[in-house]
Amino acid sequence: MNHITSWLTLKSVPGIGNLLCARLVRRFGSPGKVLSAAAEALLQVEGMTPRLAGAIRYHRTPDQVLREIDLAQQKGYTIITPQDSLYPALLHHIPDPPPVLFCYGRPEQAMYPVAVVGSRRATHYGLNSTRRLCAQLAERGVTVVSGMALGIDTAAHQGALNGGGRTVAVLGSGLDQIYPPQNVKLFHQIAERGCVMTEFFSQAAPEAHHFPMRNRVISGMSLGTVVVEAARRSGSLITARLAAEQNREVFAVPGSIHSATARGTHDLIKQGAKLVENADDILEEIAPALSTAPSESRGAKPLPELSALEKSVFTALDAHPVHIDELARRVKEDIGVLAGILSQLELKGVICREAGKRFARHVDFLD
Repeated sequence: MNHITSWLTLKSVPGIGNLLCARLVRRFGSPGKVLSAAAEALLQVEGMTPRLAGAIRYHRTPDQVLREIDLAQQKGYTIITPQDSLYPALLHHIPDPPPVLFCYGRPEQAMYPVAVVGSRRATHYGLNSTRRLCAQLAERGVTVVSGMALGIDTAAHQGALNGGGRTVAVLGSGLDQIYPPQNVKLFHQIAERGCVMTEFFSQAAPEAHHFPMRNRVISGMSLGTVVVEAARRSGSLITARLAAEQNREVFAVPGSIHSATARGTHDLIKQGAKLVENADDILEEIAPALSTAPSESRGAKPLPELSALEKSVFTALDAHPVHIDELARRVKEDIGVLAGILSQLELKGVICREAGKRFARHVDFLD
């Protein structure tokens, strides 16, 4: 079984979500090793149940997986997994990265990815501001990431293309279910100069629960997220919240005080999002992140930047899971403080959380 088949097979196990899938692979080192692991070993991973362990042990590659691989070859889709060099580097640093990405176009590492999202019911002001901003970003070498929805998303992709740059669309459906259908032409334009990607199988419909999942990929693969026009209860604000949770920058373009579509963006600014008038406002904020962005190489992994406390805790761990109480004794740190440090180390992908409040180094960072 090759690595793509292994990833797709693990992804297809009923009940295995992205977070648990990531924990399993971090613990065992590869999806193939997860699929062949003993039930007793699987049960050591946080979130695992006897039923799920049994499902993994007796799961066989379904016909759907083989069909997806054949379809990708026929249509020129690229299937990318976390162990491939083309996998978006920043996604390695979110807790629930997609185990597989199906890509159409020219998948390549985006050196300076910035997400731009907003209302589907955008005003002329919002659409024009988005096209102008994204053209400026593209001219400066930034890859514009968005969701190909109507409104602001469409304007973001168009602006990047008009600026002669690269853009990436992340879908909430399969590649054979282009949504919205009004953007079929844009779908192919993006593929010519960038990439359309999704974590869903080719025939997956654009179901409502897919879009929050899509949003975490949009924010997760980007250095920052820009919101242009958003009502107070909107998917764009979910994307902004996810970006903040992923320790990424959040930006907002102000609008009219009389416009309902500006209330969400104004709330973001009140909460600390940076006000954006042009591309320079974004570039000066993400400039420090550019020098510390995760490495694109998937060879010997360099350790990401850690604080002094994080280094102390990381150094105290090895391949053997340690209970948090024992770890607190080793590093002489309060349990409450230690729990926060461990959460940050897990988000950075350098440690694994096991069952029973036990922790170990990620297999990629063992000495």
